[in-house]
This record gives sequence, C-alpha cells and structure tokens, in this order.
Amino acid sequence: KNKFKTRQAMTMQTTEAKKEEFRKYLERSGVIDQLTRVLVGLYEQPEKPANAIDFIKKFLGAPSDSDVDSLRDENDKLKDNIKELEKKISDLQNELEIAKANQQAQLVVLALY
Repeated sequence: KNKFKTRQAMTMQTTEAKKEEFRKYLERSGVIDQLTRVLVGLYEQPEKPANAIDFIKKFLGAPSDSDVDSLRDENDKLKDNIKELEKKISDLQNELEIAKANQQAQLVVLALY
C-alpha cells in the first residue's frame, strides 16, 4: 500500500511538472499575452458578437471565409493567366524559329546569286 501511495505521489509530481513546463512554454512564446488581449477585447465589446470564435479568429488575424474564397478565385485567375502567357511564349518562340529559318533560307538564296 505504501508503494502505491509513493507511485501515485510521483505521478502527480510528474504531471504537475509537465503542466508547469507547458505553462512556462505558453508564457515564453507569448500565447498567454495574446489570449489575454483577445479575451479582454471580447470583454470590452459593447455588443457581444454572435460568434465568439469568429471574433477571436479575426482578432488574431486569421482570414475570414470570404477572404479565403477571394484569394482562391484570384489564385485560379493567376494560374490561368500563367498558362496563357506560357502559351504565348511558346508561340513566339516558334515564330522566332520560323523567322530565323526563313532568314537563313533567304541568305542562302542570296549567296547563290
């Protein structure tokens, strides 16, 4: 029975030490300060937002769903634009090769005269 109490006490000390280490980590990394600011900001709102989670996300700088949708649309348009520009480059390179070949053919013809 004594061994059980000793083991239980050691486990509790280990758990408390882990909690304390985690708390120190949160403090060092600024998480506690940031959470305090966001909660104070929420508390000071004259009208409490309907969705506290969205308020917290916005306060911390997370993009909203509409921001994400807008960025996805813009990204898709930019990808399409890149494809168009790559095709133009390819077409112009082909035209250049044809023009070079024509020029060389004209030089050969001129050299023969």
